Amino acid sequence: MTDSWTAAEVTRAEGQGPVVLVCEHASRAFPQPWGDLGLSAEAAASHAAWDIGALDVARALAALLDSPLVAGTASRLVYDLNRPLEAPDAIPAKSEIYDIPGNAGLSAPERALRHRALHDPFHATLAEVIAGRTSDALVTIHSFTPVYRGVRREVELGFLHHADARMAEAALAAERARGLYRAALNEPYAASDGVTYTLQKHGEANGLPSLMIEIRNDLIDTPARARDMAVHLMPALAAAIAAVTAAGAEDRQAAE
Repeated sequence: MTDSWTAAEVTRAEGQGPVVLVCEHASRAFPQPWGDLGLSAEAAASHAAWDIGALDVARALAALLDSPLVAGTASRLVYDLNRPLEAPDAIPAKSEIYDIPGNAGLSAPERALRHRALHDPFHATLAEVIAGRTSDALVTIHSFTPVYRGVRREVELGFLHHADARMAEAALAAERARGLYRAALNEPYAASDGVTYTLQKHGEANGLPSLMIEIRNDLIDTPARARDMAVHLMPALAAAIAAVTAAGAEDRQAAE
């Protein structure tokens, strides 16, 4: 790593929009001292290394909402920013079909070093962004493959939650009412798969409603398609934000 490298990139830090956006798996970069982890060029460019299209969607949403975006700057194969250190897939030795030689047989100190170098500064940056503003919600943007372990996935959009389902349920209802994409709740992953770490750590732990959006990556695999998807998602996001702001207003009235 160079002195100028940072684990998080913040866009629109002064944005006044209603949410804080996050894209943990935004990059397929392999910073020093870890290099390419011994991966083939195919593996290093594949979805195993990053969430294809997710950053383009997140940046477009940040512009549409005038909201800050905190994005990871290294491949999730170096360290998955959406996982705690104790999770086996925080630094996977294999990702679906690809072996990751540079992650095989890591010692506890080596794992801890990556955690300190990537996880800690990323999450410190996100915490700082959240603490510096009044927001209605936290929204993370991810993508997934059309085929996983040989099985085709029919879902195209997933709205995921940790314990608080309000935003995900409202977004799903709005999306299904439009009927353009096959959408589902907690698909193709759910909290039980360990994917809601950021939602719990920075959303629910701080009393901030949260939502994860999963998008099938063949729908956002070019910048233009990603921008179109961001525009498409705006009504679902508006419904999700309205659901929690209305609930918050009711809670405040009841407390008066």
